[in-house]
Amino acid sequence: MSIPTPHNTAKKEDIAKRVLMPGDPLRAKFIAENFIDNARCVNEVRNMFAYTGTYKGEPVTIMGSGMGMPSIAIYSYELFNFYDVESIIRIGSAGAYADKLGLGDIVVAQAACTDSNFMSQYNLPGTFAPIADFGLLESAVKASREAGIPVHVGNVVSSDIFYNAASDANDRWKRMGVLAVEMETAALYANAIYAGKRALGMFTISDHIYTGEAMPAKERQLGFEKMIKVALEVS
Repeated sequence: MSIPTPHNTAKKEDIAKRVLMPGDPLRAKFIAENFIDNARCVNEVRNMFAYTGTYKGEPVTIMGSGMGMPSIAIYSYELFNFYDVESIIRIGSAGAYADKLGLGDIVVAQAACTDSNFMSQYNLPGTFAPIADFGLLESAVKASREAGIPVHVGNVVSSDIFYNAASDANDRWKRMGVLAVEMETAALYANAIYAGKRALGMFTISDHIYTGEAMPAKERQLGFEKMIKVALEVS
C-alpha cells in the first residue's frame, strides 16, 4: 500500500515514531491543544484526527483510533507497517470488574483477552495471548507511581460486544481475574507483535460494572488528564 493510505493523508515524515491513541478523535484534538507543543493536524480523513508536535522536545503524534478492534486494527496496522511507527500507547477508558479498582485508577494491560475472532487470521495451532511490550509497561508503572496515581497491572478483556445478550459474561471474565473491560487493546497488541513493534494499553477506570459507580463528566476529564500525563512520560 502506498502512502498516504485510504485512511491517513499524512506524509510519512508527518507521523512521529511514538503515537498516543485515544479512541475519540476529539480527545486527540484536546490532547494536542493542551499537552504538546507546536501541534499541527496531519490527518482528517473520516474525522479521525491526527496531530504531530513535541513533548519535552521529543516528537509525538496523537491520533484517534475509533471504537472497537476493527477500527484500531486498521489505524495501528498502517502506522506500524507503512509509517514505520515504533510504539503505540492506547489511552482510553475501561469498566472495572475487580473489587479493588476505584474510579480514576489507572489500569495498565499486561495482556488482553478477547471474545473477538481477530486472532483467527494468524491460523495458529492454539490460543494466542497478546501481551504488552514490557519496557513500555514498566515505564508506565514507574511514571504512575512517581505521580502518586494508583496503578494496577493485569489482564483486561477487549470485547466486541457493548450490549451483551449473555448476562453472565462479565461474571465469567471476573472469575478468571480479569481487571476490566474495554474494546480495542487485543488487536493493537497483536498488530504490534506481528510487526515486531511495541504497544501498551492504559485505561482510566470511568465506571465500575458491579458497584454501578461512574465518574461525572468533569471528574472523567480530570481523571483522563492524569493518564495522558503519564502516557506522555512513557518511553
